[in-house]
Amino acid sequence: MSTVLQQLNSEMASVVEGVAGSLVLVRNGGGGAGAATIWHPDGLLITNAHVVGRGPLTVVLPDGRALPARVAAHDAAHDLAALVVDATGLPTIKLGDSRTLRPGQWVMALGNPSGVRGAVTAGVVTGTGQVGLRIPGSGREWIVVSLHLRPGYSGGPLLDVEGRLVGINTMMAGPDVGMAVPVHVVKAFLREALGSQKVAA
Repeated sequence: MSTVLQQLNSEMASVVEGVAGSLVLVRNGGGGAGAATIWHPDGLLITNAHVVGRGPLTVVLPDGRALPARVAAHDAAHDLAALVVDATGLPTIKLGDSRTLRPGQWVMALGNPSGVRGAVTAGVVTGTGQVGLRIPGSGREWIVVSLHLRPGYSGGPLLDVEGRLVGINTMMAGPDVGMAVPVHVVKAFLREALGSQKVAA
């Protein structure tokens, strides 16, 4: 392996290690499981609305603690939900600027697919904004990425190469076409639902 590839390999692994503590497992009462991203140290988490389901929620932190969670805000139109758990001092991810993403930039998605905790997949941005794909909610803003978001990645963080949060993984739109909600859309959702106090992580 060339020196450049070795360096890239090491740097990407270090980025993932640095943010892995902010990825949590979400279990809903219907037997489903997904991911959530710690947004605020005082127990505020972000996930997809479809991850929440209708049953009681349990969040499993990377340290093994299983905590009950309640839904603080829910937006089915943008497939976003804010969860609250009784915990403080939780690790968060530095926020990036989803508006500056360009096609060709590398991104990494974290999640819990098929029971694999803390799984990672990587690819490149293929488009942003109100993309023209024929999918539900296609009039909304998206980050479109060339990577495989299997079930269980939903609600997990999408990171840029510096380990900053740029989106929330949401769904597949085709073979190796993943969709994520941009972080600036998440901020707007939280600002409207919860006020400005906890918008910035």
